[in-house]
Order: sequence, then structure tokens, then C-alpha cells
Amino acid sequence: MRLREGEVRIPSGCAIAGILNRSGQRFNGTTIISCIANMHQRSNGLGGGFAAYGIYPEYAEQYVLHVYYDHEKAREECEYYLNHNFNIALQGPVPLRRQAKISNAPIIWRYFALPKEGRLFQEEIGTEEFVFRSVMHINSSISGAYVASSGQNMAAFKGVGYPEDIGEFFRLDDYSAYMWTAHGRFPTNTPGWWGGAHPFTLLNWSVVHNGEISSYSTNRRFLEMYGYTCSLQTDTEVITYAVDMLMRRHGLSMEDTVNVISAPLWEDIEDEKQNRLRRVYSSLLLNGPFSIIVATGNGMMAINDRIKLRPLVAAEKGDCLYVSSEEGAIKVVEPSPDRIWSPGGGEPVVGLLYGKEKLIEPEPKIICAQSA
Repeated sequence: MRLREGEVRIPSGCAIAGILNRSGQRFNGTTIISCIANMHQRSNGLGGGFAAYGIYPEYAEQYVLHVYYDHEKAREECEYYLNHNFNIALQGPVPLRRQAKISNAPIIWRYFALPKEGRLFQEEIGTEEFVFRSVMHINSSISGAYVASSGQNMAAFKGVGYPEDIGEFFRLDDYSAYMWTAHGRFPTNTPGWWGGAHPFTLLNWSVVHNGEISSYSTNRRFLEMYGYTCSLQTDTEVITYAVDMLMRRHGLSMEDTVNVISAPLWEDIEDEKQNRLRRVYSSLLLNGPFSIIVATGNGMMAINDRIKLRPLVAAEKGDCLYVSSEEGAIKVVEPSPDRIWSPGGGEPVVGLLYGKEKLIEPEPKIICAQSA
């Protein structure tokens, strides 16, 4: 008999996994499904999801918005907003494979779009910032609509269910990507609902997380001062926004970002730069146990909290980097890795596409026309 929520306790529950082919070679979604399914006991059926990079090569320059709707009125209102602000090349429902294990699904739509040039000049901002503001608006101001992903040549597929069932529901065997991340959820103090499933995304960022962010309220208040709106009812949302603010908007390096979100103890701070980061961004320190995978178009980074209260294992085989909550989940898809190790607390595991030097490239500054 299947145990129900409350009848079993998994003290380090939730499962995360990521696979990157550094050469950019794409592989089928069944691989990541097999990996996360091996950790079935870490989930309780209240959330599962995947992020895939490189799946829309024919629309590589378009921003792909996967939007969930609770009802048709929300879709009408959201599409009115999108048509006013974006040129939409293609739109339609996300292909699904209906099944009994997945119920109460929202309306799931996707839009391949670029911001209208006139709107960019009116706002005097670049395309990424415009898309960011649009996502914040939809999630916070259009009742019954929430954006599951909004990046280029990538998408998130997530919902309420075990991750292997979510993968089947979204027909991930029909997609190929050079990088996949996955999550199996065991929520403890936040609701299990479609918008609250992982990955959490913004632009090309996606985050899967095992743990609990006890600093959520402090992190949230700080981020809200910079225009971020936390509306998806779970602590993981702040991780995605913190990474976006630090790396995209403030231009911090990956190393500096790690020293903010998983900061060393005061007595271990070695130089004035680390001291300054700790003081300026103290409200973005992530307190509590966590292991996370942060992915973007150029690659991925996995990291624990400083005292390693959540498990994380990494492995390499040829061009491929694997990270997971458990060694067994890696070995089910790669039985003979060249190297396998358990990173220390606060020690990032980084995988980049060949030819890429950093996780994120700065967006070109937009030059607005001067009025006559």
C-alpha cells in the first residue's frame, strides 16, 4: 500500500539532478527522467519538474514563455498584455500526454515572442530587463496566470505529481536538449501546487532546490526593493531572483555570487572584497539547509550550504557532467563515470559549454534615440 503524506518522514527529502553535455550535443529527455525516477522515495507526489536547454533551436532568438492559466479569462487578459508588448511569432498549447496520475492541470500555453522595439525605446531598457518586468507583472497582477519559464531556447515543464509522471505528461521523450535539470518535491511548509513546483525560472535561469530557506522573509524584502515580486508561495523563488539580481543586473562573478548566497563565516573571510560583499548583500545570505542546481544557457552550477546539511554528488564521463542528490541516480544513467565525488559545503560544482568562460554574458546596453 502506498504511504500517504504524513505517514512517512524523509528528513532530507526532495531530489535534484542535472546533466550537461559540455559539447552541446543534445540528448533525449528519457535520460533525466530515469535519473530522477531513481530517487522516487524523496518525493511525495506534490511536485515534480524539469528544465531543458537547447530544445527550440528553430526559435533560438525568441523568448519562449510557458504560461499556466487557471481559467480562460486569465488567458484572455494575459494575451492582451502580451500582444501589446511583444511580437509573437508562434503560440499554442504545450503538447501533453493526458494520464490518470496527473489531475487538475491548468491550461498550459506557450508563446515564442520578442519585445516590440517601440516598447523597448519607451521604457529605455534592454530586452532581458523588459522580459523580466513582464514576468513580474503577469505573476503579480493577472489573476490566475503565472509564468513557468521565460528564457531563450529553453523551457520548464513542471506540475503536481511525481517527476517521472510529470515527464510523461509533458512528453519529454519528444524533446532533446544539451542540458537537463530535474526536481522531485517533498514540500514541508509550502503548498504543493502547479506554480510552486520546481524548477523556478526567470529568463534563462532555472533553479532546483532541496532544503529550506529559513531566511526567506529577509531575502524577499531585500529583493522587493529591486522590483522583484515573490508571488509563487514557496521559499525557492528567492534563490532564482537573487542569482538574477547578483549576476545579470549587478554583474557579479559566479565566485562572488557564491560568496553572497553561501557566505563564509565571518572568521573565515579572507579579504576586503569578501568583507564588502558580506556587508552589502547580507540580506541575500541563504540561511538553512540547501543543495541547489542553478542552470542557464551557458551551463550549470551546483552548490550546498556551508555546513552541507543536504546531500550533493557530482560525476564526470567524457563531455558530460552529472550532479544529483544521490550517487545511485547518476549511476543508473552512467554506470561507469570517469570521476565521482561529493563536493564540500559551499564548494561549487561548475559545468560550462565548451568555448564559454562564464555562466552568463552581459546584455548589450540599449542606446535610445534622442527626441528631436
